[in-house]
Amino acid sequence: MESTQSVALVTGGAKGIGRGIVLHLASAGWKVAFCDTDRIAGEQLAASSEHDILFVQGDVASEPDVDRIVSKTVNWAGGLNAVINNAGIADPHTGPVEELSLEQWQRRLNVNLTGPFLVTKHAVPHLRKNRGAIVNMASTRALQSEPESEAYAATKGGLVALTHALAVSLGPDIRANCISPGWIDTRGWQGTTEKPEPLSASDHQQHPAGRVGTPGDIAAMVAYLISPEASFITGQNFVVDGGMTRKMIYEE
Repeated sequence: MESTQSVALVTGGAKGIGRGIVLHLASAGWKVAFCDTDRIAGEQLAASSEHDILFVQGDVASEPDVDRIVSKTVNWAGGLNAVINNAGIADPHTGPVEELSLEQWQRRLNVNLTGPFLVTKHAVPHLRKNRGAIVNMASTRALQSEPESEAYAATKGGLVALTHALAVSLGPDIRANCISPGWIDTRGWQGTTEKPEPLSASDHQQHPAGRVGTPGDIAAMVAYLISPEASFITGQNFVVDGGMTRKMIYEE
């Protein structure tokens, strides 16, 4: 029996931005499955939620894991309407490029870029049945850089390109869009009771929007992009950064 409730799969959903997306969609009435390599944080979120959510432990860089994650989601929920490829290695700094090991480079590619490809590959047959949607989580580092962040920047730039390729290949049955977050304060979204120190006034004021972002800002954009209201939007990269990439900054 197929579910009449819309179903979303969120990768990397136990902590940070992913956790915010899981909770936002669940509170909006979605049936949400999420995966993560962090078993403890994932089980804690699933156990503490009053909503209909499923946790599946797994690594998006492993195709057998991805096959299992998607299969468990569909078997549990009866279908699939949206995939949010959020899982990623978030630390962008890998040191001088001449000292960057192939292992570090490859692991970031495997999780940040190959992972979304694998999840999409296995989810497409299910999404196609429901004219579903894909949202990939890139970064403003696909558009601008700090020193010694080559591996991370390359994966996020690749994810933006993968998004528009998928939109053309999978349309009109499936839409694919991308979000590039800027500075999102995820310290309070790690599944612990530890309360972070407040950010400084200058941290907030440097943003044209007047503040640092929150997981809720990204979750709200995800919710819009997978909704019927966004049915004419595909192949796009949405920068959600409080205006920072539009701000011209030179040292005085």
